[in-house]
Amino acid sequence: MKINRKIRIILIVCIVLMNISCDQISKNIVRNTIDKNQRIEVFNDNLILTKVENTGAAYSIGSELPYTLKIILLQALPLLVLFFLLFKIIKETEYSKETIIGITFIVGGGIGNIYDRIIYRSVTDFLIMDLGFIKTEVFNMADVSVMIGSFIIMTSVLLNRKGSFFKH
Repeated sequence: MKINRKIRIILIVCIVLMNISCDQISKNIVRNTIDKNQRIEVFNDNLILTKVENTGAAYSIGSELPYTLKIILLQALPLLVLFFLLFKIIKETEYSKETIIGITFIVGGGIGNIYDRIIYRSVTDFLIMDLGFIKTEVFNMADVSVMIGSFIIMTSVLLNRKGSFFKH
């Protein structure tokens, strides 16, 4: 079933906005209810809520950069890449539904973190998971959006390759 172009664009924008909203709402709750570096064990040591302000990118990479370089590398350049991706999935129609959904999650999560960098000069991270075989550093819902989007795209690519492999 072919989706009307306007409806397709509205759906793409809605998914991006839902990811940004989920991220920003959760961060606002954390900013207003959890003290800096406070640790709240939700499920023993398996899920911990905390509040850390990260002035860099993942793992605080770039937190020591000069302010102007931070703006270029952690705000302007990523924002250009995200808007380019958004433009591509809106303009081009040959992408699979899974790729489009994956990119909308990545764009929404990326914009959520860039918004923090612009408005607060840091990104609020607040979740830590330790499931034994998986232990994370502190992260937020924007990071979850980016990971889910990446997983959707990778799974789609792998399944499509696998499918084409068996067709020959």
